[in-house]
Amino acid sequence: MSTNHVSPIPEERIGEFQSLIDIVARLRGPGGCPWDAEQTHESLKRNLLEECYETLEAIDDGEPDELAEELGDILVQVAFHADIARAAGDFDIADVLAAINRKLIRRHPHVFADGSASDARQVERNWEQLKADERRQAGKPEPSAMDSVPAALPALSAAQLIQDRAARFGFDWDDAGGVLDKLVEEIGEFRDAATDEERLDEFGDVLFALVNVARWSGIQAEDALRQANGKFRNRYRVMERLASERGKDFAKLPLDEKEALWQEAKGVQAGSGKAE
Repeated sequence: MSTNHVSPIPEERIGEFQSLIDIVARLRGPGGCPWDAEQTHESLKRNLLEECYETLEAIDDGEPDELAEELGDILVQVAFHADIARAAGDFDIADVLAAINRKLIRRHPHVFADGSASDARQVERNWEQLKADERRQAGKPEPSAMDSVPAALPALSAAQLIQDRAARFGFDWDDAGGVLDKLVEEIGEFRDAATDEERLDEFGDVLFALVNVARWSGIQAEDALRQANGKFRNRYRVMERLASERGKDFAKLPLDEKEALWQEAKGVQAGSGKAE
């Protein structure tokens, strides 16, 4: 079997967006790839979500080449959905680009028209007002501030976005002290919960209050927890490696020895210069 591959795109065009569209059309067209041809909007939902998370991981890793590759994978998903819609006669990539280009121009009147915005917060408020105006002009019902929070968001991200939306409309604490007091209050209520149902409810309130602390501190709770997860995973791997190097079965070690390995692993990570 030949392993020589002939590029369907001239090298001088390989960096063009249209080349991606042409490649995807070829993959999904007659004589293309059977797997690509049978995909639908629904079947690709998981892939789109995975690519978004891999892009977040690339951002966290701080590797430009890795980020460039993952952003390309997201573009592939966009191209696939556009080609599926084109084949169905719904829309094509030009419609996608026209819609977003018009939206960006329309929602930045302080750049492309005679609007004004003194800071980033003002831009956000203007954006929400413009969205509401667009809905009214289209004859759509008055939206809730909560309508723009996607239901499929991870819970931590959703909580922070919900709180941010409420704060934009003036429903927020006066200062960070009130936020911390609320967290202490919710922890107390969780401690006093008497049933499984109450504990579930109160624990949710604790998490929601903790996310509010993150928001007031300028921290993205989802990013913070993802970083903490990575730090724990990496440190746990170091513990397992140290035990193995000493001929010990980590799983069978008593807790005090595991704790000692944990402290040692912290030192190993600190010595590596990584905030893991």
